[in-house]
Amino acid sequence: MPSSGNPTRRRTRDTVLGILLGSFCGLAGYAFFYARGYSYLLNDPAACANCHAMRSQYDSWMKSSHHSAATCNDCHTPHNLAGKYAVKASNGFFHSFYFTAGDYPDNIRITRFDLEVAESACRRCHQSLTMAIDGDREQGHGGRMMCTRCHASVGHSYETASVMPAFSPHGREHAYER
Repeated sequence: MPSSGNPTRRRTRDTVLGILLGSFCGLAGYAFFYARGYSYLLNDPAACANCHAMRSQYDSWMKSSHHSAATCNDCHTPHNLAGKYAVKASNGFFHSFYFTAGDYPDNIRITRFDLEVAESACRRCHQSLTMAIDGDREQGHGGRMMCTRCHASVGHSYETASVMPAFSPHGREHAYER
């Protein structure tokens, strides 16, 4: 029977791998159960308020006109299974990473990608209206305008929406004006 290496080295390697695997499983279990990570797999808007940084967005959504018509996932994730969970996984990872690293802003700012996801949701639910507006614009009255340019506070209060950056069609960021 051929020798498979130094037994001491193999034992050390197995111990290190065991510690790493155990640490990963422990952190994953903590995040999934104690920190209620499982709640993000569901469609319950209360899950978004698990994190103190999202409390004001959740509270303002509860008072908004969209409270009875749309949940967080309806506006902030794509409307297909793979896209929905890809966005949830990406956002969850970065929220967890920045929160754990202590680099989490008190005022949440939407990313360009997530703003585009929300814009697509607006256009999907209000398709007949947005098609009429865009059609009018294509007739020489300007380019496609983002819904959030005029309706920044529809899903959330103006105070929570005002911390989101607005993006020009050319990709430059500017703040909402009051």
